[in-house]
Amino acid sequence: MTISERVEVDIVTAMKAREEHRLTTLRMVKSALKSKEIDKREPLTEAEQAAVLSTLVKQRRESVESFTKGGRPELAEKEQAEIAMIEAYMPQAASDDQVREIVQTAIAHLAASGGGKPGPRDMGAAMKIVQQRILATGLRADGKVVADLVKAELAK
Repeated sequence: MTISERVEVDIVTAMKAREEHRLTTLRMVKSALKSKEIDKREPLTEAEQAAVLSTLVKQRRESVESFTKGGRPELAEKEQAEIAMIEAYMPQAASDDQVREIVQTAIAHLAASGGGKPGPRDMGAAMKIVQQRILATGLRADGKVVADLVKAELAK
């Protein structure tokens, strides 16, 4: 069952249970997925649906930060609840150890194909390989964490 199908089923469940906040959040997710699908003019792949959800989560995190700075804890809590609901539909998050292992194998691959030890100037190539491998495993990882690990490994 795809992400959008699961959202559809859960919208009906939330309607029956009269869970207003959950219902509005799920409708917002459905709307974002449908909008992206219309822009693309063909059905979204599972990876593209996950990318839309991660964008929504990122927006919510920025809102939480703004509301916290602005002294609006009740709105920050609402956004946090939405983050939790959206993340339930996303692929499992990769642990730091898993990401570190992927980074190390990608850099070893880069060294083998490049003919020498990669340095900081190879950051872009390494990031590209790492992102592809993370997607291939079906996991998700925060781009900032991945970039920090790649930088650390290339600096060695």
